[in-house]
Amino acid sequence: MSDHRRIYIKGASQISVQQPLAEDWMTAPVWHNEPYTRSIDPNFREWINPLESRRMGKILKRALVTAMKVMKDTGVSQPDAVITGTGLGCIENTELFLDQLCREGEEMLKPTYFMQSTHNTISSLISIQQKCHGYNSTYSHRSVSFDSALFDAFVQLRVGDIRNALVTGNDEMTPSYFKILQRMGFVGQPGQVTASETSVAMLLSEDKEHALCEMADMKMCFGQLNTAVLPTAVDAVLLGLNGTEQNDSAYESVRQHYASVPMLHYKHLFGECYTVSGLGIYAAAHLLKSGNVPAFMRCDGCEEPLSVNRLLVVNHSDGDNFSYVLLQRVEG
Repeated sequence: MSDHRRIYIKGASQISVQQPLAEDWMTAPVWHNEPYTRSIDPNFREWINPLESRRMGKILKRALVTAMKVMKDTGVSQPDAVITGTGLGCIENTELFLDQLCREGEEMLKPTYFMQSTHNTISSLISIQQKCHGYNSTYSHRSVSFDSALFDAFVQLRVGDIRNALVTGNDEMTPSYFKILQRMGFVGQPGQVTASETSVAMLLSEDKEHALCEMADMKMCFGQLNTAVLPTAVDAVLLGLNGTEQNDSAYESVRQHYASVPMLHYKHLFGECYTVSGLGIYAAAHLLKSGNVPAFMRCDGCEEPLSVNRLLVVNHSDGDNFSYVLLQRVEG
């Protein structure tokens, strides 16, 4: 890869358990103590024609609106690539289709539920709506689904195959699937952050103007995390801590490696789901744009705000799939 190609996050937007399509969480976060929380939705009528909206499931509306918000903010209406990460895909429509199949057999099934039940429906919808005819891909790899999509865009930008890319992460969690994942031990455990939903979109570009931050480096690795590959000289590390021993212990080697560096967390704000790591990158980008980290994001025993220029975001899935993203502030 050519190191001279620099990559920037031009814009990033979210719909989550925080106030949607806004960065209110930086000054007035919404706190959740319940085991399971669904996202706070915006007024979709302000973004999508009501006739079209009626035919879309919630995850599709959220994905489309966050993508539209980012494209509006950045002035890029037709990105060169649309890449999505999702752990569960359009699980609500999948449930509706299977439930109807069980109740009514195969005679009178509604085709909409089936057509909108596949994982790649999300990227396809965005591309169709925005008339994007370029690269389109979907990754579904549990808790590194978004990371895989981001890495794809990062590599293609580095080698010069594309000039920009819209990267999204989307997951919904129905009551029935919450119970399944709770039995699996993934969410709903004692002391764990709330189980939640994610819709996040960001535009990566080689254009520096008005960027939130620079994406200086990214790596993904399988197996035991080799701390030798971690970058030096970072102002803070943002970890995906969620309150369970199984998840949080996987970050211990990172904590030890950066023993004197401030530690931050974000899942206490956004909850836990398969693509919540996208909200970690989103949060980091906006924190770097502002230059300051509020005290409630620290998890190192300190209660003071922090000034940051280089921020490392570390994520894992099942303790053996790791990713790290190095972001740095853009001056000027």
